[in-house]
Amino acid sequence: MDFDDDAAFSGSDIESDNECPSDDDGIVMQAVSGSEDGGGRGDSTDRDYQILAQEQLIPEMEQIIADVNVIVGLPPTICRILLHRFKWNRESLLERYYENTDNQQKFYKDAGIRCPITSGLGKERREAVTLGVCGICCDQSALVGLECAHKFCSDCWENYLCHKVADNSDAYLTCPAYKCEYAVDDDTVFSYFQRNPQMGKMYRKLIMYSFVESNRLLKWCPGADCGKVIKVQHFEARAVTCDCGMTFCFECSHEWHEPVNCRLLRLWAKKCSDDSETANWINANTKECPKCQVTIEKDGGCNHMTCKNSACKAEFCWMCLGPWEPHGSAWYSCNRFDDSAAKQARDAQERSRAALQRYLHYYNRFINHQHSLKLENKLYATVENKMEQMQQANFSWIEVQYLRKAVDVLGECRRTLMYTYAFAYYLERDNQTVIFEDNQRDLEHATEQLSEFLERDLENEDLVTLKQRVQDKYRYVEQRRQVLLKHCAEGTERDTWRYTVQF
Repeated sequence: MDFDDDAAFSGSDIESDNECPSDDDGIVMQAVSGSEDGGGRGDSTDRDYQILAQEQLIPEMEQIIADVNVIVGLPPTICRILLHRFKWNRESLLERYYENTDNQQKFYKDAGIRCPITSGLGKERREAVTLGVCGICCDQSALVGLECAHKFCSDCWENYLCHKVADNSDAYLTCPAYKCEYAVDDDTVFSYFQRNPQMGKMYRKLIMYSFVESNRLLKWCPGADCGKVIKVQHFEARAVTCDCGMTFCFECSHEWHEPVNCRLLRLWAKKCSDDSETANWINANTKECPKCQVTIEKDGGCNHMTCKNSACKAEFCWMCLGPWEPHGSAWYSCNRFDDSAAKQARDAQERSRAALQRYLHYYNRFINHQHSLKLENKLYATVENKMEQMQQANFSWIEVQYLRKAVDVLGECRRTLMYTYAFAYYLERDNQTVIFEDNQRDLEHATEQLSEFLERDLENEDLVTLKQRVQDKYRYVEQRRQVLLKHCAEGTERDTWRYTVQF
């Protein structure tokens, strides 16, 4: 994301004739006309959010800074630092500022900077150059510093600031002295980057990143090579669609994952990354020690197992999981099903394996729909060929778009089904879960029928009857999807879902 120098941020070049900000946080936004891709992944034609291009961000920041500067009368560099500390929430900053009019020291201390009234921060001057030993390189040279009285040579200042900016650490830079929290204003930073304009551009980019990432109402589009920003009126987990076509959750920036919420999705993603690669192998090749439940792999032919856990050392039979001692006596009973000790150990083993099998049930179906979703992207090529054939048979372009719509609906159903299995894994078993699984089954069955028709029967269908059959199928599938999502949303709204984890 490169910016031209004439669009760069600088506290000294804020002009008073910028556009008026919006009422919520001062961000001026370009209105975006609705499209069929807007809203809940293509279901709405009216967007209640805005899309900002990269080149709009710096002027918007400067406008917010100018607004605060006019109201409180602080230098622009201080306004930028304060807005950064208050996550670019103009109303929160002004409210806190006027709450502490009688105690300005407390306000600036809470904001993490020194009071400009007593320290001189932001007065666009530094103390006079003095000769001495630099506290960083220990060379005798001319020293310069901020109002905090910590002085260093110009080369060390430049190297320090370049290092901080190159590390993308923060847009809030402090004095290089140990534990000094004195803020370095933007004019000072840019003065050291005059010989290195590339670092100046990186610092502007860092400021822009902090503007977006610290503002709850702004999100970067996660689409590949997009770089645009979504602006909403209020923060919530909801689907937003960028101009690049990427539809994602505004709260977590993941692709839209209805019906599972963001917290459950994070738990599911963590569990899959931790467990999925090893779960099948563990299930097939190991058992738990009946005494300490540590996982054990059998690496020889003998069924006499000794737990390697130093705190356990239990000896047991691999076959029945009962204690080994009776196996060497005259009353050997490994072949007997009613052995109580072995039965108790097997019950514990079965409970552990049942939990693993339950996880694998949902994980395998989640992955299957994810894989099918990727494979069915190939249907677009088949559909394009069919659309061209129909246009050659005197069908208009608009008359053949239902085929593309059918593939779009199929993809949405696959994606919804994929996330229903992550949702179902954390549900406790009750009547609501039974209804959910019935809706899930109906959607899955209808989705498979639509997928089979588009993959196998599309080429053999008569052009006259094709449109009616395709529309009937994808409309029914979409109806089943909406029924399932509505039931999930109602359960969330009424708090009727019971989860196996606590939030």
